[in-house]
Amino acid sequence: MKRREFIKGGAGLATAWLTLPAGAAAKSDKVPSVKASAEAPYKTSWYPFTGHPDADTCWSLSAGPDGRIYAAACAESVPGGVVKLARYNEHSDSLDYLFSLDEVVDDPGDSGRATQCKIHYSFAPSMSDGVLYMATHLSGPPIDQPAYSPWLSWNDPKRCFRGSALVAFDTKRDKVLWWDTMIPKEGCRCLLHDEERNLLYSLSYPRDHFIIYDTKKRTRRDLGRIGSINAQTLFLDRRHRVWTTDDYGHLVRYDPEKDRLERSPYVLPHNPQFQNGWHSVFYDVVAAPDRESVFAVTWIAQPRLMRIWPNEGEWPRVEDLGPVTQERDPTFPTDTFTDHCGGLVFGGDGQLYFVASRWRDPVYNPMPGSKHDREGVVWRLNPRTLQREEVAVLQHPKSPAQYVSRGAVDHNGNLFFGIVGTSPVGIFKVDLPAARRKKNAHLPIRVWG
Repeated sequence: MKRREFIKGGAGLATAWLTLPAGAAAKSDKVPSVKASAEAPYKTSWYPFTGHPDADTCWSLSAGPDGRIYAAACAESVPGGVVKLARYNEHSDSLDYLFSLDEVVDDPGDSGRATQCKIHYSFAPSMSDGVLYMATHLSGPPIDQPAYSPWLSWNDPKRCFRGSALVAFDTKRDKVLWWDTMIPKEGCRCLLHDEERNLLYSLSYPRDHFIIYDTKKRTRRDLGRIGSINAQTLFLDRRHRVWTTDDYGHLVRYDPEKDRLERSPYVLPHNPQFQNGWHSVFYDVVAAPDRESVFAVTWIAQPRLMRIWPNEGEWPRVEDLGPVTQERDPTFPTDTFTDHCGGLVFGGDGQLYFVASRWRDPVYNPMPGSKHDREGVVWRLNPRTLQREEVAVLQHPKSPAQYVSRGAVDHNGNLFFGIVGTSPVGIFKVDLPAARRKKNAHLPIRVWG
């Protein structure tokens, strides 16, 4: 089976976003109103991981240095499960499976240890030599156990996760060049590549340490702990500073000139009705085409979109662009797996695309009973006017598709999204209209997972 195709049009969503100084609390949390859209329908296609039947999540998806789309077919809930590297083949319109990570790093799924089960926001391309770096994460149980706890097994040599395996894959020759254990006993939550300095940056799990790995010397430095709640991404500015967030929604940066971690005194925008910034860590960040700003979305409890200008001032200017999911009654609990936004990516048309969840709510969104109770909506945002419009809905043949992990654009200018929580699991392709596509739309390349 190659794919399932769907064509979906939708209403547009226009917004007048609120702009605030860095760290300021939001003054309005009203979700923007809906208006009709004249945009032609976008075709969406579904590609299940049929070449890896045990796959249950897709946490990482990225354009490689060759402009092709790579995806992690993860198997984290299956005892002994391992991750396989998949790549979209535009000629056959299907997925190719390149290798199983456990085999290339000599850590087999039936070893009795916690397994090399997934790549979690940890693809990082290198344009000069065509290498795609990738690092593994933990959670998959040993082949004879139902679950894995890194703390319980920390000092157990037979059960403990060997460590995050860093792999250097040559996309020109389809060859693994080398691998190394980057973080002993821990997984890599997210990865970033500073190609000019031959450095990889990562956050470890479960200890949430900031790690620097030199790809030329094959050496690792640990700069210590950031907090208890991992941010899901790192990003790089033009001064080679690396940015992320801590437990309480503060920006954290590593300045290589000072060789230390610094913490902003300001809390990033959040919903003041039921949040104080705690757990408001980055979920996804994408650089604007001019590289002067980034667009970021926070993780769980009504994700919020913001624009950050890291090159301005002692601490960046932050524009609060408001909530990205629907209005709801905050006095009623909402599953944070349902209320989600991810997959931030700039298309060849210079517009920001992302996927935000929409779900059935008796007051704010009475969706028809014939539909799933939740869905993933593809939005397009104009970075100049901040107007956003709904352009597609991701249609999975069996399951809701509201939890998108990552998005990417290939060299032909089409969008791809990784998905979590569906059965079967796989990736989506969204064909942009011809007028919105361009060759080498993946450039400048995204250097973090």
